Amino acid sequence: MTDHESPCSEPSARSGGADTVVVGAPSEADGSVDDGSSPVRKRGGALRPLRWLVILVCLFLLPWWTLFSWHTDWPFPVVLAGTVLFVAAALALPVLMVMGHGHRRSDRAARIADTTLGVAWVLLVWSALSGLLRLLLFASGVGDPDRSRIVAVAVAVVAAGLLLWGNREAMRVPRVRRLDVTLPRLGRGLDGTRVVVLADTHYGPIDRAGWSARVAEAVNALDADVVCHAGDIADGTPHQRREQAAPLGTMRSRLAKVYVTGNHEYFGEAQGWLDHMAELGWESLHNRHVVVERGGDSLVLAGVDDVTAASSGLAGHRANLDGALAGADPRLPVLLVAHQPKYVGQAAAAGIDLQISGHTHGGQIWPFNFLVRLDQPVVHGLSRHGERTRLYTSRGTGFWGPPFRIFAPSEITLLTLRSA
Repeated sequence: MTDHESPCSEPSARSGGADTVVVGAPSEADGSVDDGSSPVRKRGGALRPLRWLVILVCLFLLPWWTLFSWHTDWPFPVVLAGTVLFVAAALALPVLMVMGHGHRRSDRAARIADTTLGVAWVLLVWSALSGLLRLLLFASGVGDPDRSRIVAVAVAVVAAGLLLWGNREAMRVPRVRRLDVTLPRLGRGLDGTRVVVLADTHYGPIDRAGWSARVAEAVNALDADVVCHAGDIADGTPHQRREQAAPLGTMRSRLAKVYVTGNHEYFGEAQGWLDHMAELGWESLHNRHVVVERGGDSLVLAGVDDVTAASSGLAGHRANLDGALAGADPRLPVLLVAHQPKYVGQAAAAGIDLQISGHTHGGQIWPFNFLVRLDQPVVHGLSRHGERTRLYTSRGTGFWGPPFRIFAPSEITLLTLRSA
């Protein structure tokens, strides 16, 4: 994570093509929402070693106990080799995390750390669930060491199978999810407008330039009127991820391509990504809006910075819905792009018709979705908030960190807007 100390200039308004009219501009009015997720943590620094110790014990102790202890009575060399492997992974994980995701990023260290974290999480989950199998075997009269060995082998086999499948799911081009969304205020001229949603591409330590190009081909095949990228475009700077992001410049739309920042942009170069996306032909909706027209009817496409922007230290960066809608005709329907679903409270209060978000990844690796639900009102899918506002939360197009998606498939979303 990097700190931002110097102010950055606001992006200038750009025309989005013959069918797009830019009418909004960033405002300094403070309509921000700060969830306290600053990339710089000033409190509790002395507790970091203790936090790491707790995390490592939680991640590694139960899987080790399930696989190599608990009356398995494996031969000593097997227990020794497993113990050495687990201890080495536990000791290496925090070091590799700092090397891979700290100030001086090492993509190689990040790849190893992220994969280790994913493997440990899956082993932890299925070691915990293996208690049900243990009870069943006990009730069936199977004693130790056979009972504990059956449980250990079952956990290893299930975890290995899920990790192989989850890696394939993470690295594949996402399936297209198609959904009709009715907006009562949408004019008939805009009925059938096709909106493609991308989110959480997270270009990062694993070079996915080829994957990115195939995603662009899939998007272009959908013949979209509007393409939205709902943030978390990359982990790293535009210079570091230029090759992976380049295919975004080949994506086509009839009316507009719009982009907003996610929380991960504020770990790196948020303003740099706004500027780079503008260079690739996207409308960077930095607390501003554009208006698109078709068939004599108009739709406002607005965007706000991520809710963590206010605590990033970047001048002029905050989630500012008032600024994003400044100058917009209040009679027109509004499609708002905001990275985190939790912003829907502000959207509903303002009478937004449709909010598009990402951030959750659908949990990415089950059962993490239940933890995500503690922080966000929705994990994925279409939901209603208040009398007017609909929210669509994407599971995300890519993945973050561990290169696995388990029971939380990635998606390219095609929303077809319908008038009442």
